[in-house]
Amino acid sequence: MTSALRSVRFSVLDRSRVRRGQSHPAALRETVEFARLAEQWGYHRFWVSEHHSVPGVAGSAPIVLAAAAAAATARIRIGTGGVMLPNHQPLIVAEQFGVLESLYPGRIDMGLGRSVGFTDGVRRALGHDKRAAEDFDAQLTELLAYFTHGRQGVHAWPTEGLRVPAFLLATRSGAERAARFGLPLVIAAVGGEDRMIAAIERYRAEFRPAASGAEPYVLVSGSVVIADTTRQAHRLLLPEAWSTAYSRTRGAFPTLIPPSEIEALTMTDRERRIFDEALRGHIHGTEDEVADQLERLVTRTGADEILVHTSTYDRAARLESHRRLARLLRLSCDPADVREQPGTAA
Repeated sequence: MTSALRSVRFSVLDRSRVRRGQSHPAALRETVEFARLAEQWGYHRFWVSEHHSVPGVAGSAPIVLAAAAAAATARIRIGTGGVMLPNHQPLIVAEQFGVLESLYPGRIDMGLGRSVGFTDGVRRALGHDKRAAEDFDAQLTELLAYFTHGRQGVHAWPTEGLRVPAFLLATRSGAERAARFGLPLVIAAVGGEDRMIAAIERYRAEFRPAASGAEPYVLVSGSVVIADTTRQAHRLLLPEAWSTAYSRTRGAFPTLIPPSEIEALTMTDRERRIFDEALRGHIHGTEDEVADQLERLVTRTGADEILVHTSTYDRAARLESHRRLARLLRLSCDPADVREQPGTAA
């Protein structure tokens, strides 16, 4: 393993994806078990996500799920990737993270995003519309204030005075927001790697040190799949790619189906185009191939941390991929390292 990879932390984001024929409760229980395994294998963090009214994603209440993951583990940092702040009142979010940090001190991360519900119906059910994201700066400012001195006489007990690292999930212009607030940046190559790197460069150039952190910190999020052959690793990417194509043509993320069924599908031209696009840019292959691709990614981005969010139909293959990645990287969890974090909300 190269010195570039040895200098980077590796963590896991699990979206609680649902396989066809699986119940949502079963997918959530798998997430909690996955957190326990991620700790055993030496990953630095384990994060969960927020999705509403999505057939193929069980994770709708990330703070509740994070509490379950924290209860099932002892050392690994637990957090959200992320809580979508426009869907919630900042006071409630602050109080909930304060409770988590009080129960599991030194292990909680507060990852925050700007997205609103996927459809108009979901947004109405949440009591918001697309305009809710326009006030994100004010929402974020209010939330962070509750960790220090409160706001307009309101105090978020037990949160006030606690140090919970805050991270901002962002793309493009969102990277500039992370720089302006002095927060660690979580970013993925949604619009291509070159655009992601340009956003990272702007983030570092415009970063303003704040109480939350004195230095820029970049988590690059992406899929990493290891299998015995390149072809086997590529096939593991098919279920998520088809889910993306399906959602963009039908308006809902479906449950994951086996690669063999996807290979037999007759897709429309639009579905095929989206499907092929969704298969690009993922790190996959044998251990040696993945190591080379990771080194290139870290060298190009200067990432401080890689957040792996792989999903596929075959749960055993996915877990084995994460286990092999941990072994490739020679990960280990030093309890003393758990509390040394970039970016705090106080």
